[in-house]
Amino acid sequence: MIDVIIDHDVNADLPNQEGIESAIHLTCKMAAVHLNTPHVCIRFASDDIVQELNAQWRDKNKVTDVLSFPMQEGDAYTDDEPLGDIILAMPFVRHEAQRLQLKSHAHIIHLIIHGMLHLLGYDHIQDDEARTMQNLESRIMKELHLHQPYPDEISDHV
Repeated sequence: MIDVIIDHDVNADLPNQEGIESAIHLTCKMAAVHLNTPHVCIRFASDDIVQELNAQWRDKNKVTDVLSFPMQEGDAYTDDEPLGDIILAMPFVRHEAQRLQLKSHAHIIHLIIHGMLHLLGYDHIQDDEARTMQNLESRIMKELHLHQPYPDEISDHV
């Protein structure tokens, strides 16, 4: 089950439910996580809410594009429990898409994929982890026929 929550103060043109679900299912598949019905909550929030959550949970008092809150630990994911929550700061994300000259829907889908990979245990703190995660994000985006999110950093084997 994929729950989508749009905060009342968020006025955004968002990808449709089908596009969001396709990105989530493909991310699980390409990350070799076999779930029949991944349970994820996607929240489209204000910058203030995301900044508050970022300060509370990551000790970073600033807005960021996407936050992920995993609810399952290890790598034995089950359909019985939610994978977690993904929260996007929509004004920030819209501005980021404009600055990067990206289609807004495609950028949102990329950030959902990025957030999903965090829910599935991927990280980008170390360089080798970042390369692995970025390569996987790029392969998923390519499969969805969307833009290359890391054009300067991905090797030829994507």
